[in-house]
Amino acid sequence: MQNYVQRIFSEWLGTTLLLTTVIGSGIMAENLAGGNVAVALIANTLATVWGLFVLIQIFGPISGAHFNPAVSAVMSLRGDLAPALLVPYILAQLLGGACGAWLSHAMFDLPILQWSSKLRAGSGQWIAEAVATAGLLLVILRSPSGKAASLVSCFIGAAYWFTASTSFANPAAAFGRMFTDSFAGISPKNVPAFVLAQVIGAIIGLILHRCLPPPANSSK
Repeated sequence: MQNYVQRIFSEWLGTTLLLTTVIGSGIMAENLAGGNVAVALIANTLATVWGLFVLIQIFGPISGAHFNPAVSAVMSLRGDLAPALLVPYILAQLLGGACGAWLSHAMFDLPILQWSSKLRAGSGQWIAEAVATAGLLLVILRSPSGKAASLVSCFIGAAYWFTASTSFANPAAAFGRMFTDSFAGISPKNVPAFVLAQVIGAIIGLILHRCLPPPANSSK
């Protein structure tokens, strides 16, 4: 039981820090970029890549460093996550997403409770989320042992730029980002479609993995 509690706490804390990194760096980037969206996105991307690498390295040995309900669901389907932990993991990740937004607001002296007004909709955005999530799962499932942190963070950094949605690829991230009316936000009414696209993408990623030969020296 102690180990289970520590693993769930690890998922909450890791997701909180991940969303703090994404949202906080977005706020800082928007403040400093002088209206140049490209510069702001570069800063946001770099902070996310570096932060994600560190968080996976730190929390991976404890909980697997999922920070993502889609990843946890796939791991549960594969038998890599105990079924009893799936719902607690997802709840911890969703709460962590919201806490990350609130912590970011506190650091930048913004109203803690807010809703995003940033619209992110359309078929291109939804396809992008499916592609980003499929790619993320494929990278996770095929990463050589000890390489997941670097490969996942590099993929997410690249996907910030090659997807129309800037690669949320994570239902907990979409949930948390609806609580911030800042650079990284997403309107609550756009979240359900993003989450559906992410779930579809996760399934596609798992199917693609199973269509390929078993990866040599894989950690999954």
